[in-house]
Amino acid sequence: MVDEASERYIALRTRLEALQSRLNERDWRLAMGAEAVAWGHGGIAAVKLATGAARETIRRGIDELDDPNVIKGGRVRAPGGSRKKVEASQPGIVEVLDTLIEPESRGDPESPLRWTTKSTRRLADEVTSLGFPVSHTVVSKVLRGMGFSLQGTRKTKEGGSHPDRDAQFRHIHDLAAAFLAAGDPVVSVDTKKKELVGAFEQDGHEWHPKGQPAEVNAYDFPYLADGKAIPYGVYDLADNSAWVSVGIDHDTSQFAVASISRWWEEMGREKYPNARRLMITADCGGSNGNRPWLWKLELAVFAARSGLEIFVCHLPPGTSKWNKIEHRLFSQISINWRGRPLTTYATIVSLIANTTTTTGLVVRCELDPADYPTKIVVTKTQRESIPIEREKFHGEWNYKILPARKETI
Repeated sequence: MVDEASERYIALRTRLEALQSRLNERDWRLAMGAEAVAWGHGGIAAVKLATGAARETIRRGIDELDDPNVIKGGRVRAPGGSRKKVEASQPGIVEVLDTLIEPESRGDPESPLRWTTKSTRRLADEVTSLGFPVSHTVVSKVLRGMGFSLQGTRKTKEGGSHPDRDAQFRHIHDLAAAFLAAGDPVVSVDTKKKELVGAFEQDGHEWHPKGQPAEVNAYDFPYLADGKAIPYGVYDLADNSAWVSVGIDHDTSQFAVASISRWWEEMGREKYPNARRLMITADCGGSNGNRPWLWKLELAVFAARSGLEIFVCHLPPGTSKWNKIEHRLFSQISINWRGRPLTTYATIVSLIANTTTTTGLVVRCELDPADYPTKIVVTKTQRESIPIEREKFHGEWNYKILPARKETI
């Protein structure tokens, strides 16, 4: 049987539960205070048990019942009655955070966070140690108020811009247009990123039966690999086709020119039977850069063997991403093998050779198992034997290799 005290408590709790969702903060305090007063001795404890409110809040409600200064009308709190922002309660915290976030630009290269991750927890610990006790959530709010946000890095910088960059691109465009109009081949060449051969993780996703992903090594240490694959591509601008040689040794100028020669023998000669000249666009660096003499010497040997005049135009420094082969061939290869472990050389060759696009890209690919030693020195006599003609406009970027007799090179 329920006694009288229990009945009173149940009635109290029922009334307060019915009111809580309908009252604002101030009126809720007043309601709890009124119930506590009506209960009599032990009223605060009874209201606390029924609502879970703090004793201080209930006492405040009792005090406000008889306080003539309690605000009337729509306001719940007096002006300025809410919790002050940390920027106001702890002046100087914004400046301290600003210095910790960007120490180099704020004249403080010795900041304690110069070489550590700038997480909100680490920032909160450092700010607290400097006399501004805050939590990591408060730091996050302050940073957002300062205009900061969580960001990664963005690939945009490729070095300084050469003053003749645009002029060189116009030169390449005009020469390529003339070659294409005449029916002569124009190719874009470069080395794709080297890949480890083995059961290694690849970016992207591929459809598999649910719960049956391809299993790969937990680590991508080179010693776990069965070798490395070096794809060198030759992209035909007019034909939207490409040749890729997958090397297994080193990315040298000999390997680069050997790949171009394979393209000519396997694809180019048949497509351009009447061609007497070839235009090559390449980056300024790497195995096909404008500085290596071995690149020019090997091109001279190729020119002598093929009978082609070879016109070479290098892209200006810092513009390698503008090379046609990057987005017309290499990006498509990466899309085709996304999420697929490159377990063997045969897998790599097959995936490259089966790369297609809706615009009709056709790719042929073969493995090149030859050795290409590094540190080959081109002698002065060999350099002087190269039949090279440099153009007046940036001859270091634009030059022609003539098809001299092979024995003279």
